[in-house]
Amino acid sequence: MTCSTPTLADPPPVPPAPETLSYSLTLPAAPQSPAVARAATRTILQAHGLADMTDAAVQTVSELAACACRFTPAAEVYVSLRYRDGALRVILYDAHPRHTNPRLAAACDTRRRANLRVLSCVVRACVGEWGFGDAREPGGGTRMWAMLPREGACAYPAGGRTYG
Repeated sequence: MTCSTPTLADPPPVPPAPETLSYSLTLPAAPQSPAVARAATRTILQAHGLADMTDAAVQTVSELAACACRFTPAAEVYVSLRYRDGALRVILYDAHPRHTNPRLAAACDTRRRANLRVLSCVVRACVGEWGFGDAREPGGGTRMWAMLPREGACAYPAGGRTYG
C-alpha cells in the first residue's frame, strides 16, 4: 500500500473560515484546563477570522471549563466549539450524573448555577443563550452550553462595565 500524494488535480485545502470552525477537545479535569481551553479558543478564533469575538468567547469557555472541572468525578472533560448560523456554540460535558432524588437535583442545580453566575452575565451581555442538563451521550453526565451571536460577542466590553 502506498501513501497518496497531492497532485495538481486535487483541490487545494480549504482555508480556515468562520463556517469551518468545528473543534473538539478532551481535557484533564485539572485546575490548568481552563487556561488551556482559553488559549485554544483564542488560537482557533484567530485562525478562523473570528478574533472580534475573542473576549466574550474566552470568558465563556473559561467559565464552563472551570465549572466542568469542579463538578466532574471523572478524569476528563470534553469541550466542543462550533460556529454555525452567525453564532459560536460552546459545549462542555462533565461526568457528574444528574441526581434522581428531586431535592438533591435541585440543590446541585442551584450550586451549578451559582458557579456559572459570571457566564450568565457574559452571555446576557452578548444577547446569547446558555443552559445545562442531562448529557444525551452514552455514559451520561451533564452537558453545559452557551450560544454567542457574533454581533453580540463583538460588542462585548472587555472589562470596565458589569452586567447583573
